[in-house]
Amino acid sequence: MLMPAATPRRTLLLNASLEPLCVVSTHRAVVLVLSGKAAILETDGRMLRSERVSVPLPLVLCLTRYVRVPHRAVVPPTRRTVLQRDGHSCAYCGATADTVDHVHPRSRGGRHEWSNVVAACMRCNRRKADRLLTEIGWSLPFEPAAPRGAAAFMASVATVEPSWSAYLAA
Repeated sequence: MLMPAATPRRTLLLNASLEPLCVVSTHRAVVLVLSGKAAILETDGRMLRSERVSVPLPLVLCLTRYVRVPHRAVVPPTRRTVLQRDGHSCAYCGATADTVDHVHPRSRGGRHEWSNVVAACMRCNRRKADRLLTEIGWSLPFEPAAPRGAAAFMASVATVEPSWSAYLAA
């Protein structure tokens, strides 16, 4: 099939219960639609055309049959996912964050887990260094925790398409 110029290469795939499952390529999305395994919920009006078939460009798909998903492991706390969870703002001063900091430093036995990692600006990260918050008189405005539900899904996806927002809410 011929792809229109500037075609998004990703499609949100929802289970039959409308919960987000994953993000698939446009090619995989078209295969799911043509095989009858998924229905198109959202399109931008553009068409994918071949010699015999025209298919709307899918942005959001829903599986026609429910797929049981085993319990998902927690999304790992990477730099990208921590920055996304904290809204790219420093947990200490509120400035734009560009790095992550371990609240209880790893050099002092702190672990690399959601409850111990926050977004931080370079300035605060350098000032804090390997000290505890109590040693320098700082405190956190929130209790760091692993993202849940749609927030966890969004943290695992690099960028979220605007048309997906209605399906990722909650």
